Amino acid sequence: MQTQNLATITQYFPQFPTTFLADERPTMGQTKFILYGADLNYARLQQFQQKCGENFVILDGWTVLYNTVVLLQGTWQAQWLTYAHELSLDLAQIDFVPRLKQAGLLVMDMDSTAIQIECIDEIAKLAGTGELVSSITAQAMCGELDFEQSLRRRVATLKGASEQILVQVRENLPLMPGLVETINQLQQYGWKTAIASGGFTYFTDYLRAILKLDYTVSNQFEIQDGILTGEVKGRVVDAEYKATTLQQLAQQYEITPDNTVAIGDGANDLAMLTVAGLGVALHAKPKVQQQAQIVVNFADFSALLCLLSANDRLTKE
Repeated sequence: MQTQNLATITQYFPQFPTTFLADERPTMGQTKFILYGADLNYARLQQFQQKCGENFVILDGWTVLYNTVVLLQGTWQAQWLTYAHELSLDLAQIDFVPRLKQAGLLVMDMDSTAIQIECIDEIAKLAGTGELVSSITAQAMCGELDFEQSLRRRVATLKGASEQILVQVRENLPLMPGLVETINQLQQYGWKTAIASGGFTYFTDYLRAILKLDYTVSNQFEIQDGILTGEVKGRVVDAEYKATTLQQLAQQYEITPDNTVAIGDGANDLAMLTVAGLGVALHAKPKVQQQAQIVVNFADFSALLCLLSANDRLTKE
């Protein structure tokens, strides 16, 4: 295991031995990738190297919020992702365009992505249909049920419930750790930020206000005299709608498709992740992990900053 930037590496890994430096480095492939996470320390870095063998060099190291990040170059092997996950770390190839310091567009899912819950499940618990609705949600997010049909089935169970239960859920929305810091950083660099959600405006409107987002789109409950009717108003925001939203926003804000990022966790996010310049699966369902460009299993929302800052580092080489 070798490095080009000893001063930077030893700042974050004081135990890093100078014997890892060599005048004659083996010929390496051109693949660059990052290993990162809150639990990345010298011992884990060494364990990762031992599993991989002498197949990479370290180019750089830095911190992002509470994550430690190392930039590597080597002969990429698919099993390295498994090795990283065994150490509770995330690993990603840097083969995308967006950079933190180059303004772009982020479109994110809401439930289980921007926030830690599925709002419809929490509403249903208060309405007395929690077990049924949670079961339907899980199947829909895994891609086992048509999203629109599953949404209408879940909302139908809420018929006759008071609008007040929506207020209760909104007052206790648990934001995903790292979300606020990430959005603030992106906005400082001129990024446009948006939510495209299969959830509901009751919650996306709230997030738009507190996070100062540029745009949100989601579904609407039909409410009459303070009572939920069990119906959804207007067109349902499904996978196709999310993907189209990202493309339309990129055009509206004059952002090239390569500079767009999408992040989500469920099957109805796959189309959006596919059309984005960078698609990230955050703590996602198996089907999404299998198809997404980047998989984040251990870091929180701030994984986006780790990924985007890696391209900034590469431009300095």
